[in-house]
Amino acid sequence: MAIARLKPGTTRSPVHPTTTEPVEITVSSGKPAGAMSSPVQSPQGGARVRFPPPFVFLGFLLVGALLQFVVLPLGFPLPRSITLAAGGFCVMAAIALFATALRLFRATGQHPRPWLPTPSLIAEGPYRFSRNPIYLAMTLMQIGLGLLLDSAWIVALSAGALTAVHFIAVRPEEAYLLDRFGEPYRRYLASVRRYL
Repeated sequence: MAIARLKPGTTRSPVHPTTTEPVEITVSSGKPAGAMSSPVQSPQGGARVRFPPPFVFLGFLLVGALLQFVVLPLGFPLPRSITLAAGGFCVMAAIALFATALRLFRATGQHPRPWLPTPSLIAEGPYRFSRNPIYLAMTLMQIGLGLLLDSAWIVALSAGALTAVHFIAVRPEEAYLLDRFGEPYRRYLASVRRYL
């Protein structure tokens, strides 16, 4: 869900994630947010994402729990206090990252559902460091829950969940945003990593 708070025809100078120097982004696309003008758009006018990404993470989490508690328990060879502390840290980091990204969506009048239109880009807050902080938060949440439950299955399957979301959502979102915003989004792609 890579967005940068810029409306078509406006200019802003967000701070580059690795320096304190401003990076200028100009959005020149005048396409209406809901206009169905491209094969990369959904019928609702956003990215052509056909399956909700949170359900992908939930599905992989449930598969991991099934493997852990029904098929073959696979814990960590670490003291329980370490896995609990690491799991708690990951869960808290995931909540903070998700809440910060969601607050930026709401502040710009947008919705995090990727198939809905993106009228502007957001290149501030966690979006200065990651183009997909919400998916990163979901991955951290799954890792944290796996550590809290002492389930190596759940932790290992977090990589599978993110890989699936990469193809189900991230790639279509990037194609949509590139089509929608053009060169400004291309510069954002070049300056901010996809995940970390």
